[in-house]
Amino acid sequence: MDQTRQSTKPFMSLILSTNIPKLALVIGLLASVITTLVGLLVPLLTRELIDGFSVEALNSMIIVAIVIAFIAHAIINGISIYLLSYVGQKIVAGLRNRMWTKLVRLPVSYFDKQSSGASVSRVVNDTSIVRDLISNHFPQFVTGIISIIGAVTILLIMDWKMTSLMLISVPLTLAFMIPLGRKMAKISRGLQDETAVFSGHVQQTIGEIRLMKASTAEGKEEQNGLNGIKKLLGYGLKEARIFSLIGPLMYLIVMAVIVIIIGYGGIRVANGTMTTGSLVAFLLYLFQIIMPITSFAMFFTQLQKAKGATERIIEILDLPLEEEHKGKEMDISNQPLTVKDVSFSYSEQEPVLKDISFVANPGEMIAFAGPSGGGKTTMFALLERFYEPTHGEILIGQTPIKELSLESWRNQIGYVSQENAMMAGTIRENLCYGLEDADQIADAKLWEVAKMAYADEFIRQFPDKLETKVGERGVKLSGGQRQRIAIARAFLRDPKLLMMDEATASLDSQSELVVQQALTRLMEGRTTFVIAHRLSTIVDANKIVFIENGEVTGTGTHQELFETHELYRKFAKQQLTQ
Repeated sequence: MDQTRQSTKPFMSLILSTNIPKLALVIGLLASVITTLVGLLVPLLTRELIDGFSVEALNSMIIVAIVIAFIAHAIINGISIYLLSYVGQKIVAGLRNRMWTKLVRLPVSYFDKQSSGASVSRVVNDTSIVRDLISNHFPQFVTGIISIIGAVTILLIMDWKMTSLMLISVPLTLAFMIPLGRKMAKISRGLQDETAVFSGHVQQTIGEIRLMKASTAEGKEEQNGLNGIKKLLGYGLKEARIFSLIGPLMYLIVMAVIVIIIGYGGIRVANGTMTTGSLVAFLLYLFQIIMPITSFAMFFTQLQKAKGATERIIEILDLPLEEEHKGKEMDISNQPLTVKDVSFSYSEQEPVLKDISFVANPGEMIAFAGPSGGGKTTMFALLERFYEPTHGEILIGQTPIKELSLESWRNQIGYVSQENAMMAGTIRENLCYGLEDADQIADAKLWEVAKMAYADEFIRQFPDKLETKVGERGVKLSGGQRQRIAIARAFLRDPKLLMMDEATASLDSQSELVVQQALTRLMEGRTTFVIAHRLSTIVDANKIVFIENGEVTGTGTHQELFETHELYRKFAKQQLTQ
């Protein structure tokens, strides 16, 4: 019992931490209690009606009382159901608000380890389980207890012998329901976990549908999906087996008790020690006792599921935010950027960067070159502060960048990658994405940056111009068009630092020429970091940092490295010599 209370504590703490609409909860529960009490009056009124029943002596007052009781029961019950559903919806909305706010502010490292589908399942499915418990099962549990206590009390006053006989069914029912409820809770927990895994797989497969089609992996993904469905089916059938036991068992117990009560009550009616109305009332009260007991099994099952869901919700809510403290606001214009003895590893067994050092002066173009997998992209991730160095530091001027607020730092960085991500929406929304005053940016300004990025011409060819829908991940646009919109977005942000990751690598020669012109215009007067496998794009860089296996093996201009660095010279001869 202590263990149950202890495991319920996190659930209760989580619920109490939300902004519960207390008035609605109190009125809803009160209405639910009143509904139960009104329901307890119906058998007594029925007894009076039956015992005094005759056409001549028909008591109109009792009939009116029964009708009023039924109407009052229906109205108050409706109010109770709505208010308690309102409370559950508000609580789950509060939980989802907290989880969503947390998720979008978690560091990139969290999403490296967790599938997006599992996170979606936590926000949608796990919170829905909590809502169902609060809105449906908890009120039923409370009113069920009241109904049982009230019914048993009335029956004991009416006839304790009959009541004692009837109560034999209660321990008998509990003896079956408790172990079945525990078994159901275990199955439900497994079903939740498997649902999260399956959701993650479905989301990933659909998200990368083009990769799947291009790789002719339909058969493999079909089989993976079918395996997931088979596992869900297995859990569903286990649940069905439990329900197939609960239903018939309850029916058997209820029917047995009814037969015993009718048989014993019939004898009592025959010998005059009980009225027919009292026997009918007993049967009605019997249902008011048995039915709540049946629902208790579902309540405890749902409670177990909610506790499991709570654990996973709390796991997310307890994670440290990407930025736990508010850092400095600082204008980084005309400040040198210094990378000083920086090392980084995703784990102790995975050193990625080792003692990287270089200086980028204002307005310089710094290029990262070297074999694939050497650590160039990781260096970019550190500059963007997706990760913190495990050793060393990065400074802007004399200030470590970790002392700046993330918002201040990232707002002054423009990023153009090889595969520029786009949000489903319009060209306008993608150009303004992330800007606080997005709604106030004039069309003239958007056309201006589009022209600077050589994007205005193709945008004007669309019937809807800036309101053109780009599709999920920008699939309705070509690679070159996406790149130019990304460049226009960078122009709009007017960044102090510019980062380009293989920005023209995947384009055809015609698109590359246009995009390269736009990038050259964007780089003017800005400190720029470039990752490039094709050395032709970086031969004019102020400084090339050559990274191999996570270490800097050479730094200098193209000419300096060509003369002093063997591997760079080999790369240059392969790529630059026709």
